[in-house]
Amino acid sequence: MHAWESIQKTLEHIEKNISEEIHIEELAKIAALSLFYYQRLFARLVKRPVREYIKLRRLAYACESLEAGGHITDIATKYGFGSRETFSRAFKEVYGLNPSEYRQSPVGLNNFDKPNLLLNYVMVDEGVPLISEGIVLEYNRKILDEAVYFLGVKDFWRFESGKMLGERPGVSGPTAIWDRFYELRKDIPSIPCGRRVGVSYHGGAPEGYSTYFAGAEVDVIPKDTDFASWELPPREYIVCEYEAEDFNELLASMGKMMKFTRFWLKKHGLIADGFFPEIYYSSQKHAYMEMWIPFKNR
Repeated sequence: MHAWESIQKTLEHIEKNISEEIHIEELAKIAALSLFYYQRLFARLVKRPVREYIKLRRLAYACESLEAGGHITDIATKYGFGSRETFSRAFKEVYGLNPSEYRQSPVGLNNFDKPNLLLNYVMVDEGVPLISEGIVLEYNRKILDEAVYFLGVKDFWRFESGKMLGERPGVSGPTAIWDRFYELRKDIPSIPCGRRVGVSYHGGAPEGYSTYFAGAEVDVIPKDTDFASWELPPREYIVCEYEAEDFNELLASMGKMMKFTRFWLKKHGLIADGFFPEIYYSSQKHAYMEMWIPFKNR
């Protein structure tokens, strides 16, 4: 058994027992590793110490319970925080607001995802699907002959360099931008059943921030419009086709998909060249998106 497989076994155990008392000594035994080496290897592969990871995963489940209307004290007890005060302190430390504030004014939150360590070690060729944990990934080269135009909204959001989606818990800046887009979407002269795009790029953002655009596909950019615009330029792309059972699963797994995409590009001697647009298709009956990655050789 590879070392990462031992750690993955303990990640599965943590998920199954998230509301129970979890001892690191027990996890080390499951992994068949010494306590010292288990904690060291876990931190290296998961990017967080064991105890912090357990806390972050419990907070992720607690967010779901809050959204479902659970009582704050009951949620705190269920996920091992001991008291409402301890839970509120941990919640605010991670998300920047306490559970009561979140319940009164819900905002999009990013949580720390359960990693799929397999994706750090398995490689597939172009045109070969990879199936893992209910998601399907496939990479193909495509040449775009004509630009694709989008109208929508954009804003700056704080970006923590070096950490991928699913590794940086906190308030989600892009979610707020998507919410604004959907409020205004009816006024956008979009193509019927056209595509939507979400893309992060520099765009003149101040230090520590990135620009995020959410928009709908249009035939042309109007000369006089109050909407922001973005263009997918003609060139060659690596297109990551990404499919899941439902849209919520698609969004929940996006961090893992993006992380694997960086890994895939590196193993193929490529590097992303500027932006990672997520393109969503309205006409698909299942949850499906594509990421069009402009690239260059390393």
